[in-house]
This record gives sequence, C-alpha cells and structure tokens, in this order.
Amino acid sequence: MSEPATPVTFPPAFLWGAATSAYQIEGAVREDGRTPSVWDTFSHTPGRTADGDTGDIAVDHYHRYREDVALMAELGLTAYRFSVSWSRVQPTGRGPAVQRGLDFYRRLVDELLAHGIKPAITLYHWDLPQELEDAGGWPERDVAFRFAEYARIVGEALGDRVEQWITLNEPWCSAFLGYGSGVHAPGRTDAAASLRAAHHLNLAHGLGASALRSVMPSRNTVAVSLNSSVVRTVSQDPADLAAGRKIDDLANGVFHGPMLHGAYPETLLAATSSVSDWSHVLDGDLAVINQPLDALGLNYYTPTLVSAAGEASPSGPRPDGHGASPYSPWPGADDVTFHRTPGERTEMGWTIDPSGLYELIMRYTREAPRLPLYVTENGAAYDDKPDPDGRVHDPERIAYLHAHLSAVRRALADGADVRGYYLWSLMDNFEWAYGYGKRFGAVYVDYATLARIPKSSAHWYGRAARTGTLPPVDA
Repeated sequence: MSEPATPVTFPPAFLWGAATSAYQIEGAVREDGRTPSVWDTFSHTPGRTADGDTGDIAVDHYHRYREDVALMAELGLTAYRFSVSWSRVQPTGRGPAVQRGLDFYRRLVDELLAHGIKPAITLYHWDLPQELEDAGGWPERDVAFRFAEYARIVGEALGDRVEQWITLNEPWCSAFLGYGSGVHAPGRTDAAASLRAAHHLNLAHGLGASALRSVMPSRNTVAVSLNSSVVRTVSQDPADLAAGRKIDDLANGVFHGPMLHGAYPETLLAATSSVSDWSHVLDGDLAVINQPLDALGLNYYTPTLVSAAGEASPSGPRPDGHGASPYSPWPGADDVTFHRTPGERTEMGWTIDPSGLYELIMRYTREAPRLPLYVTENGAAYDDKPDPDGRVHDPERIAYLHAHLSAVRRALADGADVRGYYLWSLMDNFEWAYGYGKRFGAVYVDYATLARIPKSSAHWYGRAARTGTLPPVDA
C-alpha cells in the first residue's frame, strides 16, 4: 500500500484571491459618463475579435457586483484583484473625475470589505481612453503624465480603504501586442512605436507610483504586475543562448530592467538599434521609473522555447501566444525562431508546465531578494459546459491549479517570499480578441442569461482558501 501524499499547506496569512479586469466583465460601457476606450473601438472594428464579440455587456458585473461579491465570499476567497476603467473615471483621459464612475468602485470596495475580502486595485488593464489614443497613445510621452493624474484621482478616492495597489497589468501586452503585432487594441503595427510605448508605460508606472504615494496612507503598498516570460532554448549552443537572451530582454528586461535596476539592458539596446535609437528616453526618466516597489506581481501561463534562426516546429505557436498575425511583437528579433513546447495544452494552445511558475518565482527571488511576490494571474481555459444536471465539472482545471499551487508551495519552501495567489479568472468573461470563446473562469457564465454557476474547480479552490491546504485533485 502506498503512503498517502503529504498535504500541501500554505502559511496562515497567504492570500487566496481571484482576478478580473474592467473591460472583460463590467459592461455598462455607456453608463454614468463612461466613454469609449481603445478596446471599445477595437472590438467594434470588423474582423478584430472572434465573431465580432465586444465587451458592451460582458458579464454585466457593473449591475451584478453584489451578487458576484457574495459568490466570492461563499467560495471562501480572501482577496479580489480588479481593475478600474480609466474612461469610466476620467472619460477623456484628462481633467476632473466623474464621480458617478468613481462611485461604482466605492460601492464595490465597500461590498468587498463588508464580506471580509481584501480588495486589490489595478489601475491599468489595457483600456486606454480612446481620446488619448487619438492624441497618439502610449507611443507619446504625454500619456504617462495623464496616467499619473488618473492614479492620483483614484488613490485619493479609494486609498483610505484599499491597501494593495498595482499600477499596470502586463505592460508587455499593451506595448507589443497593441502597437507591434496589432492583435490587441489599438491594433497598430509599428515596431518603433511599440518600443516607445514600452518606455512610456515604464514612465507611467514610475509617475503613477509617486502620485499614489503622495495621496495615500503609508501603510498601502504599490506594485506592478508583469507577465514575465520563462524563456528556454532548444540547446546550449551559443547561437541559441544568444537568441534566448534577446527574447528575455524583450519580454522581461525591457520592464524589470528600469523598474528594478534603473537601466535598460545594454543587450536590449543593441538588439533593437536597427528599430530605434532610444532617443525617447530622456534624462531623469530612469530615476523616475526606478521607484521602490512594495511588492511585485507575476502573471504566468506557459513557457517560451526559442532557438537561433532556423525552421520552426511545424505546428509551433506564434510567439505572441494570442493568435495569428503577419507581424511580430518582437522588434529586432527576426533572427529568432520560436518552437512548440512539449506537453499537454489548454484550450488556448498553451503548454501546461507548472515548473515554469516555480522557475519564474525563484528568478525574481534572486532578481529582487527583498521584494514580496504575488502570483497575480495564473489559470487555464477549457471547453467547459454544464452537465444535464446543470453542474459544471472541470477536473482539468483542478489538476492545473493543484500543480501550479504546488509549484508555489515548493518555491516558498525554497525561500521565496510569496504572499498570495490570484486565480485567473473569477468567472468566464470577454477574452479580448478571442471574444467569448475561451473560458478561464472558476465560475461558469451562461452568456444568454448571465447566470453564474460555480464550477467544480471553484469549490475545490474555495476549500483550499478556507483550509490553507490543497484538497486532493479528485476531491
């Protein structure tokens, strides 16, 4: 008889959360003063999203937030990470706030606190006000200063009740998928513009962090969420290692270099010299970006496998992981080949590899040894459907969560300071260019009726949250 597995148990203060973003769940896109963001414009442009889906209604969280918070509490979540819609608070991206827009987030925060759930606010999750894009968007320097004004407004309104703050979510996607490959809003394909956008997002982070700290209690924490890549090479050949370094710079160093160390990697500047002279980096910018952080958020889904230029795997994914495009989100990396990673896959086509999450956590434990870490996104899309009895069973997601949370626990045992985990996502929602065809939620949403049905993974995760111990996969 085999010995029972040792329980996977987490520290008592560990946060068990779920995450969402405004445009993916709120709906109510024309209510209470809100004006279009780049994602409203993009999703209403024919051919940009699957089946022409938009976030006009999404899952109607704007009107159903009380129901959704009650569901979180019923499941046992202790934290909830959500984003604020910039154009709901500041419709033109500049000027005074619309209090009706802020009032929604005041009500949401109060509801969370009343249920004992710790709110964590992300200020920017890709939904730039369209008027700012019309003025040039993230490739223009002014947007970073507009972001700082917006950060101050939201910090003043909610800083007395919300302790955890995140400036930007996955700025890599905003810069390189939005302005490089064009598969995300605003859908531009300009490699030089994508590098300018990356720098101005970095600058916005630094200015926004300073703005938040100028108006909030000192007990509050300021962080950023990066979708840092775990970059692996097909061999240890020097040419393959050089390709890996190039992609690591473009995926990771372009953001954590200035944010954590006050400088862009020299290898990044050299690799992109044919695309940009980096003259958009002005004196003093790096000092502004290099604000001391209180924590770092890590978003992880799948590793990246590369080699020097050659023939790619026959069915290898595009390097952006977000669908077909004739453009590359990797400026200056035309001599790099991306390969299909081995292993089981989710409905996104992404390889399931929890060792990558462990690897990522340990990297940043070395990169920033005194910085607390949070897994601010991790999850999987599956083709979930209700059974005839109306229940939704998703054993694949339970196995996924067990494996990835076990990787987090292994990192804790090896000295990493991981304070919490935010499952992506609380519920099925508008999955950007994929529309409603990919379901990441622990809670199933019937898009015809908007009814919420907790999947078996939601109940499994809730038991983990209430006990601090991972239930068996077949529980």
